[in-house]
Amino acid sequence: MIQSYPAMRLGVCYYPEHWPEARWDEDARLMRETGLTRVRIGEFAWSRIEPEPGRFDWRWLDRAVDTLHQAGLGIILGTPTATPPKWLVDRMPDMIAIDREGKPRGFGSRRHYCFSHEGYREQAARITREVGARYGEHPGVVSWQTDNEYGCHDTVQSFSPAARDAFRAWLARRYGDITRLNEEWGNVFWSMEYRSFEEVELPNLTVTEANPAHWLAFRRFSSDQVVTFNRAQVEILRELSPGRDITHNAMGFYTGYDHHDLCEDLDVLGWDSYPLGLLEMFRFTEEEKRTYARQGHPDIAAFHHDLYRGCAKDGRWSVLEQQPGPVNWARYNPAPLPGMVKLWTLEAFAHGAEMVSYFRWRQFPKAQEQMHAGLLRHDGSPAPALAEVREAIEILSQFKPETATPKQTAIVYSYVSEWMTQIQPHGEGHSALWATFDCYSALRQLGHNLDIVPPTADLDGYRLVVIPCLTIVPECLAKKLEAFDGQIVVGPRTGSRTVEFAIPAEMPPGPLGDLLGGRIVLSETLSPRMFDREARAGESAWIDHYEGAAELDLSDDQGNVLSWLFGNVRLLCTWPDRLQILTILEAASRDAGLPSRRLEEGVRRRSRGDFVFQANYLTGGFAWQSSGEQVPSLCG
Repeated sequence: MIQSYPAMRLGVCYYPEHWPEARWDEDARLMRETGLTRVRIGEFAWSRIEPEPGRFDWRWLDRAVDTLHQAGLGIILGTPTATPPKWLVDRMPDMIAIDREGKPRGFGSRRHYCFSHEGYREQAARITREVGARYGEHPGVVSWQTDNEYGCHDTVQSFSPAARDAFRAWLARRYGDITRLNEEWGNVFWSMEYRSFEEVELPNLTVTEANPAHWLAFRRFSSDQVVTFNRAQVEILRELSPGRDITHNAMGFYTGYDHHDLCEDLDVLGWDSYPLGLLEMFRFTEEEKRTYARQGHPDIAAFHHDLYRGCAKDGRWSVLEQQPGPVNWARYNPAPLPGMVKLWTLEAFAHGAEMVSYFRWRQFPKAQEQMHAGLLRHDGSPAPALAEVREAIEILSQFKPETATPKQTAIVYSYVSEWMTQIQPHGEGHSALWATFDCYSALRQLGHNLDIVPPTADLDGYRLVVIPCLTIVPECLAKKLEAFDGQIVVGPRTGSRTVEFAIPAEMPPGPLGDLLGGRIVLSETLSPRMFDREARAGESAWIDHYEGAAELDLSDDQGNVLSWLFGNVRLLCTWPDRLQILTILEAASRDAGLPSRRLEEGVRRRSRGDFVFQANYLTGGFAWQSSGEQVPSLCG
């Protein structure tokens, strides 16, 4: 048996209810022989725990928990609220969510509940209390996971009567009286004024575009519903299972709720890392999809590592699901290049993960995910990733869990900015999230250590601050930037709106006007063909027309201004293509005294403690360096 290692725990997702009980001992033994120390179970097991209303069958789960514990595995136990059983839906048929087109989202898969339904909230709290009371003090249960992937399959927003009623109550608490709401939203426009909160409907199914302030309020409300739903479970688990960490598994490129708010109630934020599926399903170029089809884009996993570390309380985060082979849900589902499962594991350690847990232990030959690979094939024989996990454990045994990483560059991001650019893009494809990803990717190509931080973050110790697209700039951030003596890069649309989605009275960039030495007097979007630039499908070019004291910093071959320079601040008035943003950030990095030389194609670096880690996404190689001497890599 490989001994426990101090650097980072490895675990696996396991579903004992899928397999004959006679196999459980063997599975647990193989997990420990592999070197795994954590096992995640139970998040989809409600129908087996409570097969009929009020009748609980704990016997099988008792035996599963005991079996795993006796093998020396620490158990992460999930609350089963992501998959309410059929009998519960039949008893409360109005608990299901309603989609944006007014269609019910019924039983037959998962996540078929509305966050606002009070009856379901009570049932979710009830089953959480039952599971917590049963296993809260069990020595094998070391951590809890609430629910599973909040928002997966676009389920944060519900347009049900329950959501409408809860939204009206939320508006009443936020605005106090309807006159204020009408004023803040500008409802005099198109005679949209309301006489009471009871007149406010949900913003879907309007003849044309609904008021963007209405949509923003609904996005905020929907996020808050997730947070309070989660909080109810956390409070029960804190009471019944003190001393255990509580986590949740976020997803890639998902912005349906504010993860900063969710993390106020969590000890550790997890996320589910599927680099190949995310590459295929999101807006990368065809060239990127060809080049990295079996590796994932070099910045997909790392971006989320740093994003969720910045969301998490005290920076504690983990990977709760790591892709070990082909997935089943993308348009195309290739197998990873040999070495990539190991690389993804080690790169998570380089970014400070506490744990990586693979999804899943064994491929299930039935139902929706039968084509989703595991560490074992469905017949119980080893799949290719199992050997890579063992190799990763051998490598990790050489390190200690050092957490100190030199501060270099902070990227400021907010979920509200992404909601606003989705609600009113003004040009096809413009997005705060993808503006942030583009900056992140460019800075990674320069070898920076990156932190993705909220607008309220402390900026002390950084030498470069990049604000790709922050539509609402809080006064506290404006003051910090005025006092910041490093380099600053500010992207389009930053400071362009108030908290209630209005253009600020002082004109964009709002409270950053003095910092940027001027203002934005006009914003337009153009087709990429007018810029002769490569773009992702459907992506337009954003242009802010600037008036002020800044000097020209960079323009393109056609004379279009790409950036202005005012003191230590660069202002991007158009969203540059990837080569242009790389050029601008090279200059800012050079002025900040930070790395400004481009790494080779597919190569990325990250420091942790005394080590510099390097990943090669073209070959699957991974190496590290300490005190100027290269340590032999086991990754080829």
